[in-house]
Parts: sequence; C-alpha cells; structure tokens
Amino acid sequence: MRIDFNPSSHTSLGVEWELELVDRDSRELVSASDDILATLSPDGDGEHPKAKHELLQSCVEVITGICETVAQARADLAETVADVAAVAEKQNVGLICSGTHPTSDWADQQVTDTDRYIGLMTRNQIVARQMQIFGVHVHCGVRSERKALPIVNALMTYVPHFLALSASSPYWVGVDTGLASYRSKIFESLPTAGLPYQLAGWGDFEGYVEALISSGAIETMREVWWDIRPHAGFGTVELRICDGLPSLDEIACVAALAQCLVERFDKQLDEGYTLPAPLPWLARENKWRAARYGLDAEIIVDNSGVVMPVVQALTNLVEDLLPTAQRLDCADELTSIVALMQRGASYQRQRDAAKASGGDLTAVVDLLLAEMSGGLDL
Repeated sequence: MRIDFNPSSHTSLGVEWELELVDRDSRELVSASDDILATLSPDGDGEHPKAKHELLQSCVEVITGICETVAQARADLAETVADVAAVAEKQNVGLICSGTHPTSDWADQQVTDTDRYIGLMTRNQIVARQMQIFGVHVHCGVRSERKALPIVNALMTYVPHFLALSASSPYWVGVDTGLASYRSKIFESLPTAGLPYQLAGWGDFEGYVEALISSGAIETMREVWWDIRPHAGFGTVELRICDGLPSLDEIACVAALAQCLVERFDKQLDEGYTLPAPLPWLARENKWRAARYGLDAEIIVDNSGVVMPVVQALTNLVEDLLPTAQRLDCADELTSIVALMQRGASYQRQRDAAKASGGDLTAVVDLLLAEMSGGLDL
C-alpha cells in the first residue's frame, strides 16, 4: 500500500486545540457545539475553516493554518478562540481546556452524529464512550518521508517531558485520580493509541497501515492514534501526547519545544547522524512516571536505570535547544518553560484551587475559565 507523504519545505508549525464547552451556571460540560458552529459558519452549515466538531458535542476544536513561528500560531489560535468565545457567551457557555473535566460524567455526553464517530463508538463500545478527554496536538513540518519515522522514534525520548509539562487531568468524574495525567491512560486504552511502534522507515509504516486496513482493524490511516505519529497529508510529525492546556502561554511553550526538537533532528539527519530512540520498556516506564507524578517525576535517562528529575531534564533541554530556538524565532516561548515549571503545571494549579475551596471542584472550573481568558503571563 502506497502512502504518499506531502513533504514540507521547512519545519513549519500547526496546532490543534480541543476546547471544552461548559455551562457557566453549573460549570458542567454542555452539548453546544452544533449551535455554536452553525452560528460561526459562513453558510450556517456547521462548517468553519478553523473551528471544527470533535467526538463529543461538548467540544470544539480550533486549528491553525500553516505557520512559520510559534508567535504566528499563537495569534492564529487567539483569533479563532475569540470568535468561538463571542458566540458561546451569548449561549451562556464558557470555554476551558484541560485533559479531563473535573466533574462531568462521560456517560452523559452526546456524541457528534457523523459516520466516523458513530463507527468509532460501535467498534470500541465503552472504551470509546469514555473518551471524555481533551488535548493539544502540535504538527511540525518534515522535509521528506525518509525522515518521518526516524524523527517519530527519536521524539519518544521526550514523551515524559511533554506529558509532565502539559499534565492537566488529575480529576475524573469528581474524583482525584492520584495521577497528574489521567487523560493519557484513558486515551491509550483504544487499540491503536498509545506509544508508537518503532518502525524503521516509511515502507514499514505503509505495511503496518495496510495490514490494519486489510484486517478490518481500522478503516483509514487517521485511526492510528499514536502519541506521536507521521501525518502524510500534512507532511508533518504530529505530537499528540500533550494534555489539554488552559492557556495560550502554555501552548506556546510546548509548540516551541516541539518545533525546536524536530528542527534539530531534521538537521542531524541531513548531516548523516542516526537518531537515537529509547528502548520500548524505557519509553513505557517514563510515560507512566510522567502520567503519575507530572513535574515531580524522576525519569530514566539511560538503559542502566539512571534517573533524573524531569524538571532538571527539561531545564537542561531548554538550555541545549536555545540556539535552535533563536534561529526559529521562538526563544522567548522556549525559555518560558522554566517560568511555567516554577508556576506549576495545570494539574498542580487545579489541586491548589480545589484545596483552597475546601474540595469544591467548581473552583477548578472557575480557575480554568480564568486562565483561558486571561492567560498565565509567563
């Protein structure tokens, strides 16, 4: 099976942001996407170039165009979110983003009525029904299909870095899970989600997808929901590991980190380097540690089991990537990662809000509403 990869000319950038729709009175998720998108769409048909339906009607996904810089991607998102927010406000609906909603029950959610989503539910049953989860996806342009799988494999080393920094799903249906990112565990329960298989090259990826389609496991390549995957049509590597992030400030941080890493790996391949990839057991263990402990995780940094605090690993990585960030004009956004860690990841801020309110999780939703509208000022 031939899968044509549409190569990018450079390390371009695109971001997808899944926004939760909440009733401003109850603070619970509300199925309002059909009405909001119908109002937004030029023809009233629910189609908008940068605001889309998602699996649940309590979610609207906003997407950027092809961007050159993190600042451009941020401005692109901000414009669309402002449009969505203005329509939502008239319906008493607020916008938030977190990996999971603190209190709403997945069993109460309405699924968007498309063949794709109904098919997903039919095939995966309760596993799919529980996908009341929200994320941020970052696309980085790749210059050749030859480079796509080596870059995917190399990025697996940094799964705990991205997940710890973005972790924002400590609560599930009103219960503190004890995890920093419960979303990551819910999502990987789908049969083609989770950590990618370390395939050697594009031909192996084509064979993998062909076997899945031929066997009836999936219908299209879009159903390979790896934490990091190649996107043939866009000519990108797509990082899907991040929990939903409440603010544009945080999105800028993870987008800068992603763009800098992909740019570095692309250059190293041009120079003849073989990109390193973690052993599968190490990648799995580090993902678990980041999901469980967030920024308090100690991650494994070599095959003998040596560990390092993920905060230190991120600090070192920011310093190491700074020359690349300067070339890509995202040095401010990359270095803001250090300020974000000092401020605390979203899961930490959510728990602080719950504690200050005596355990009232509506205070967590209020925090998320405030951070969406006001940012973090990193």
